[in-house]
Amino acid sequence: MKILVTGGAGFIGSHTLVELSAAGHETVVIDNLSNSNPKSLERVAELTGKQIPFYQVDIRDREGLNRVLGEHHFDACIHFAGLKAVGESVEKPWEYYENNIGGTLTLLDAMRQHGCKNIIFSSSATVYGDPAIIPITEECPKGHCTNPYGQTKSMLEEIMMDIQKADKEWNIVLLRYFNPIGAHPSGRIGENPNGIPNNLMPYITQVAVGKRPELGVFGNDYPTPDGTGVRDYIHVVDLARGHVAALQAIERKCGIAIYNLGTGQGYSVLQLVQAFEKVNHIKIPYSIKPRRAGDIATCYSNPAKAERELGWKAQYGIEEMCRDSWNWQRNNPEGF
Repeated sequence: MKILVTGGAGFIGSHTLVELSAAGHETVVIDNLSNSNPKSLERVAELTGKQIPFYQVDIRDREGLNRVLGEHHFDACIHFAGLKAVGESVEKPWEYYENNIGGTLTLLDAMRQHGCKNIIFSSSATVYGDPAIIPITEECPKGHCTNPYGQTKSMLEEIMMDIQKADKEWNIVLLRYFNPIGAHPSGRIGENPNGIPNNLMPYITQVAVGKRPELGVFGNDYPTPDGTGVRDYIHVVDLARGHVAALQAIERKCGIAIYNLGTGQGYSVLQLVQAFEKVNHIKIPYSIKPRRAGDIATCYSNPAKAERELGWKAQYGIEEMCRDSWNWQRNNPEGF
């Protein structure tokens, strides 16, 4: 298949390009580079032995999208492009709604004008809010999202469901990610946040490499085994392979399909820190901070549906995630 990958220069996008190439698919990338680096695409070319056509286009740029969609005939789109920092979304709600929702509406319109009605959407476990059931299945009711970032994911799911209901030619896969960490085992591509990391693992690796003095752990009084928040961490390579597997749903004309992508295993913040220290023989100093608004105690998946319907299951455990994260950071202390 020939696939348009939006946000393809980012963390999950770049790893997915490698897996799509390994599976024999052809890709074209658009990315506005607002939170990514074009060097990631050079590294992908090095890993795959293939140059990937790249257009520096924003998903809100209708003219740019029409140009790319007019130059290529795409079978499907994998849509990663979007702003994704929870804290920043609380401070800049307009920017998040305008970029994530406005941009995706522009993308969907351009796609249908060019006859491409197949999309895999990068959603999030955030849509479950404070989940009604643990482990979380796809049948778990969506909850109240506690921040604008989560609201954009939840609203876009609803918008896409409405579009598919009105036009049965659309095939839409909603992939609800849990917590992607790790990096490509080669150490050539990995998570490269701009400024202060918003996610736990890049903060741990930046402490390990000496860029930050200590890790702040937000809250140690949750009803969990050690008081710190429990999450379902998934290796980014497993997550990338989940997108390749999701193309099967597109090929069988799924209409709307929803899948959790996680391991089904929860680890607390301190368990992740301890695993990182054990595997990499590095001490991570940390201090306990007050809870963050909007954080929940426990969130992990039941990923059985993806295994049953797509034959996909996470292969990597917490130790590989910690080892590969450190391998990337150690070899690229300043990122790309």
